[in-house]
Amino acid sequence: MITRHVIKKEIDKVQEEYLDMLYKIVKVFENSTKFTNFEIEKLKKDEEVMEWHRFVDQYAGCLADDRIERGDQGKFEIREKLE
Repeated sequence: MITRHVIKKEIDKVQEEYLDMLYKIVKVFENSTKFTNFEIEKLKKDEEVMEWHRFVDQYAGCLADDRIERGDQGKFEIREKLE
């Protein structure tokens, strides 16, 4: 049987970035004895959003020190008007 002590020990191993989601899961159990479909879908959506933020931080965030500049756009050719 799993005890509170075992669960607390496992929680200490959870990475910081997952603590918000874990907290939401705990709160759902605290307020209800079983998940509703709406709650399950909300938790999945929250995880997808968090996953997207982690992706952006990991890949786009690595460019934070490099300035992205728009170069010279050049000159456009002048064309005849359409009628």
